[in-house]
Amino acid sequence: MTLQLLLPPDLAERLRQEAERRGQPRESVAIQLLTEHLPPPPDERRAAAVAMLNRWGEEDAKLPPEDAAANSAVLRALDEDRPSYRKLFADILKDDPR
Repeated sequence: MTLQLLLPPDLAERLRQEAERRGQPRESVAIQLLTEHLPPPPDERRAAAVAMLNRWGEEDAKLPPEDAAANSAVLRALDEDRPSYRKLFADILKDDPR
């Protein structure tokens, strides 16, 4: 894709200086900066979120009983305080002895 931008003079100068500092063409530096600062595509974000949730699940499975009980208590309190009849953590707490 070709994109032409009219940069304000101060931004154009900063880009020129950064490109000179890196010893790279301005276009390459602009592409690198956009790549670094734009959010990742939705599929990558979704994959990162799923990986994080899986890590949390693995961490929870390794918790000592007292920590697992404390986590269950927090989830139970959230469900009890929820104004909706639909509880969010029913599946997680179904095997909870309390």
